[in-house]
Amino acid sequence: MSALFPALLTASNKQALRFDGRALTYAELAATAGSLAERIEGAGRVAVWATPTLETAVGVVAALLAGVPAVPLNPRTGERELAHILKDSTPTAILAAPTDQLPPALAELTRIEVVVAGAADPTPERTLPQTDPESPALIVYTSGTTGPPKGAVLPRRAIATTLDALADVWGWTADDVLVHALPLFHVHGLILGILGPLRRGGTVRHLGKFSVDGVTRELSSGATMLFGVPTMYHRIAESLDTDRELTKALAGARLLVSGSAALPVHDHRRITAATGRAVIERYGMTETLMNTSVRVDGDPRPGTVGVPLPGVELRLADDSDGIGEIQVRGPNLFSGYLNRPDATAAAFTEDGWFRTGDMASLDADGYVRIVGRKATDLIKSGGYKIGAGEIENALLDHPGVREAAVTGEPDADLGERVVAWVVPTDRQSPPSEEELANHVAAQLAPHKRPRTVHYLDTLPRNDMGKIMKRALKSA
Repeated sequence: MSALFPALLTASNKQALRFDGRALTYAELAATAGSLAERIEGAGRVAVWATPTLETAVGVVAALLAGVPAVPLNPRTGERELAHILKDSTPTAILAAPTDQLPPALAELTRIEVVVAGAADPTPERTLPQTDPESPALIVYTSGTTGPPKGAVLPRRAIATTLDALADVWGWTADDVLVHALPLFHVHGLILGILGPLRRGGTVRHLGKFSVDGVTRELSSGATMLFGVPTMYHRIAESLDTDRELTKALAGARLLVSGSAALPVHDHRRITAATGRAVIERYGMTETLMNTSVRVDGDPRPGTVGVPLPGVELRLADDSDGIGEIQVRGPNLFSGYLNRPDATAAAFTEDGWFRTGDMASLDADGYVRIVGRKATDLIKSGGYKIGAGEIENALLDHPGVREAAVTGEPDADLGERVVAWVVPTDRQSPPSEEELANHVAAQLAPHKRPRTVHYLDTLPRNDMGKIMKRALKSA
């Protein structure tokens, strides 16, 4: 059917997908997705109403089998942004579960219901198109910071390259059973979390909605890998002191992977101390898919995201003071932004490297330490380059700090001053501003101490658990 999923050709009775108790074998997935692929072949582009369900996974696989670019839609997207995505990507149809209630903005599209069959076609003899590795597979919209979201065109080549590189560094095989609860409109949850196991011929169990109990249950009953974001691992870490079954389940896992944002060092330490199992971090973004990772047989080294994946080249631009912008090139990169040749050109250097906008330093052995985004996390204070990430980790090492974010604000004397946004462990008795400043100065350096501390009940986060610092600046 498709070189992306060799296991579908065998149509075996091995379980491929399970969502909240509903499951499909490879034979059933081949039949169901293959039938849907025949219906949408030649459709141009199709949108997928990307709920965390079996229907979304089947719809995306069907589009890939048919050689039709799929546009995953976040069901929580607002009316204005959704209208922009539809106008920009011009899908001809929307794939959705029969029970999905779709917004009026989708009314003009042909609705194609994804009906998940429980029984396999015994002889799925179907001829589907052979697709060029450079042909678009997915169009995933990135969050707009200075304008509306841009559609990153991801070719089949980039998906296959990234998943095969991760198989190499993680020892990922058909024997692995992955559990996760990530959304399916993002590359982490969809490409790594659904397409990854299917490419390997393994199994994915999606929880539907994250819960510590769900993680415990699945890792205790055959799952070997867990994908999550820092918010999920923080909740796991906080449960370990009292939950022996969770501790045992994590200790028995082959691989724990965190991504989409930096996992605080103190959560790394709490999980490793309790379970003997280190969490591995990887680094990627929509336009590049995965760039680096800690190897399964390497040094986990909290605070780093490992080394470049096979085939990925990485360099730091303008790395004065040891900190520079990460630039990458390789077969994992996107083809460009849909309908935006200007934005595509601006995203690359003259010699062909993609500008990630992420700032980092490199350890002597090539491990990458990300300090934050160039636009929001690089603070230039008193002549120094300061990465917000290392200050956040230092703050999180203080017992009185539950959550922390760091930003820079204009300062007449320093250029920018370091500002901390803190959720205290005890809201009735938070650590003082002076205590936190001294704590950071002692751990890092005096010029990195927060000059201002704001105390909050919670930090604003997006669907992937990333802190929305632009919202903090306007708070």
